[in-house]
Amino acid sequence: MTYDPVPLHRLEVPAPNELPFAIGSFDTIGPLSRAAFPHRHVFHEIVYVTSGRGTHVVDAVPWRLSPPNLCAVAPGQVHHWRGVSGLNGWVVLFTDDFLLEHPEDREALRALRERPWLRPPRDEAVRLSALLREMDREYRGRGGGFASVLQSYLHVLLVRASRLSGGGTPAPAAGRTGGTARDFGRLLEESEAGRLSVRECAARLGVSVGHLNETVKRATGRTPGQLLRRARVLEAKRLLTGTGMTVGQVARHTGFADPAYFCRFFRRETGVSPGAFRRGAGEGGGAGAGGGVDGERGADRGRTGSNHHER
Repeated sequence: MTYDPVPLHRLEVPAPNELPFAIGSFDTIGPLSRAAFPHRHVFHEIVYVTSGRGTHVVDAVPWRLSPPNLCAVAPGQVHHWRGVSGLNGWVVLFTDDFLLEHPEDREALRALRERPWLRPPRDEAVRLSALLREMDREYRGRGGGFASVLQSYLHVLLVRASRLSGGGTPAPAAGRTGGTARDFGRLLEESEAGRLSVRECAARLGVSVGHLNETVKRATGRTPGQLLRRARVLEAKRLLTGTGMTVGQVARHTGFADPAYFCRFFRRETGVSPGAFRRGAGEGGGAGAGGGVDGERGADRGRTGSNHHER
């Protein structure tokens, strides 16, 4: 694995028998829950903001707080908080291991990446707050069978979030075809995925190139090649906005030996040059070609007791 220039946080627990899960407020989870510097996780994070001002930047797209807001940040995504004050709400952290009871929840989380900033209506906001309070009580109470109860609560939370995002109730993919598309989706979440070829992905998944092309196109409407290019552009955006790397360094880190070719590729895929994209993000515009929304318009569109959980 190549060096990752973006700070990487891991979910840590005080004892080996602890759950790969934590829930708490922004204060009890710790200062990294509101980190102002770009970073990424090896775990999933769901934040539910009940009050506060400022901006949450996810993969170079700024989302202005207009509470209540619900956001899911996936492993590998780069995010940070900018100019926040009075930030209150809930933070839920968990790894893929905690999803074994409800594997369809992985699909719900993947869908939420497409609409990472949701603003629930008043009635649903009340229900979400009640659910998160109950999750927090269960987590701290450690009663008999509390792990399975927390897994069930998390499943309910993700189903409700899917409804808010317009994704409906997640269902597990059926058969080998669905499994191949699902596994390819997981592969895309790795920061180095964009550097892989379709043939290399097929080899990793143990299927033929033809089978991979057919199943992924059927499941997503896009070819593996298109999705790999999108993953490569996304990682380049993360590095351009989350690090001080030069354009040439970003090019090499994303697998381009020739920075000039990288610039042509980036402009073809996004409509702007890497430098223009970085300047636009730095000015708070989000992203030049990222389709980001900075302001309440974006929110309206829907788009543990100790500080040991993140490093």
